[in-house]
Amino acid sequence: MAQGVFNNQTNAALQKVIEDYPNRFKNIKGDLLKENSGSADYRSKVQIPGSLNCVISQASQPATVTNWKCSVFVTSEYDKARQKFQELYDQISNTIIRIKGQKPFILNGSYTTPDQENKTTAIRFQMTPAPECVQNLRVEISMCYNEDWEVILSVNDQLIY
Repeated sequence: MAQGVFNNQTNAALQKVIEDYPNRFKNIKGDLLKENSGSADYRSKVQIPGSLNCVISQASQPATVTNWKCSVFVTSEYDKARQKFQELYDQISNTIIRIKGQKPFILNGSYTTPDQENKTTAIRFQMTPAPECVQNLRVEISMCYNEDWEVILSVNDQLIY
């Protein structure tokens, strides 16, 4: 299904998060939630409507890594989580992202059907063509089982080793 720009609130939130990635999310960073040695979690000012929580984490070991993570849906039922995972993928796939002063790019990812036996399924989106300012950006959706099934959208630094 083809998606237009800002055709849903998930795309609008994702646009704001990616736009602020070159600033290390400083414009969308809210109140401090918790702090440990070398890392801190902040409430995100950008929320996906209906999500449980959206958090910005910053860690400085070994290099500064910034992560925006949104818990979109949690349930004990595999089929409901799988359906939400598919909906989230459909909302994000082929989204056009515009960052001021940069050429627009499209998020593309190959859908993988979650397997109930495999406790984690993740889809990483490619940016085509990726502007320089987001070369190390990773946009990913995942579905994980840890007592309950959780569907997560994350935007973070791609660790380069």
